[in-house]
Amino acid sequence: MMNHLIKNTVLALAGIVISTTPVLAETFVFTAIPDEDETKLVERFQGVADYLSEELNVDVRYIPVKSYAAAVSAFRNNQVQLAWFGGLSGVQARRLVPGSEAIAQGEEDAAFRTYFIAHKSTGLEPMDELNPDVKGETFTFGSKGSTSGRLMPEFYIRETFGAAPDEVFSRVGYSGNHTRTLRLVEAGTYGVGALNFQVWEKELEDGSINADDVQVIWKTPTYPDYQWTIRGDVDEKFGDGFKAKVREALLSLDDKALLESFPRTSFIPASNDDYEPIRKVAEQIGILD
Repeated sequence: MMNHLIKNTVLALAGIVISTTPVLAETFVFTAIPDEDETKLVERFQGVADYLSEELNVDVRYIPVKSYAAAVSAFRNNQVQLAWFGGLSGVQARRLVPGSEAIAQGEEDAAFRTYFIAHKSTGLEPMDELNPDVKGETFTFGSKGSTSGRLMPEFYIRETFGAAPDEVFSRVGYSGNHTRTLRLVEAGTYGVGALNFQVWEKELEDGSINADDVQVIWKTPTYPDYQWTIRGDVDEKFGDGFKAKVREALLSLDDKALLESFPRTSFIPASNDDYEPIRKVAEQIGILD
């Protein structure tokens, strides 16, 4: 601290203008659910960390986690103060940390979808409604804690067939993330899988899908999904109005390359109430107590 003051004094005497805006000593830490390959996530969220650090005038650090549950636990234990959650993981985290809030979502997240994809060996073709043709196939979800990779597809499976997934399909697995789901179905390891529509569209745009081997066969109705959730006690730790500053920084993010890495067009306001449909579905199928 003394060295810092001496350095500033020397700079001032030398006629160099320095900022008088105080820089908080605390580090603002955030994480994100591991829904894609780790390399992509690190690149994306390091960019977010750099942006927030500049906008908030505070040290900001992104820490990766290995599972959806680990992201929720880190938020609960105050190891992170902000997180990019899916619909379900956000609901879980906010239940565990009273006062926490969903503050922003991608423009596309207000009306998200899951794509059901199938390997060519199944002979399945695109369908307007999920139908009995899929019964008896092997099937993979993404992570057990994923909204688009597990919660909503399971909801529609149960709604359509009146049975649990393991009663509908011959074998049910959990790939761990959306990219892995795509690769497993593309390779024919599973006949059918469910994944985030944004991952499919981005991989398709990048030319990373063998369209001869795998195709989309059904698209779910829309539902709310990803969002930024912040702990309710951040103002106590980082100063009055800090939560509002974080919200404004996220809503003002206009770096095209960074937004495309999500991929999102922009971030728009969000609230806890937006995710009530997710909470109700999760309770209905027994994922939330």
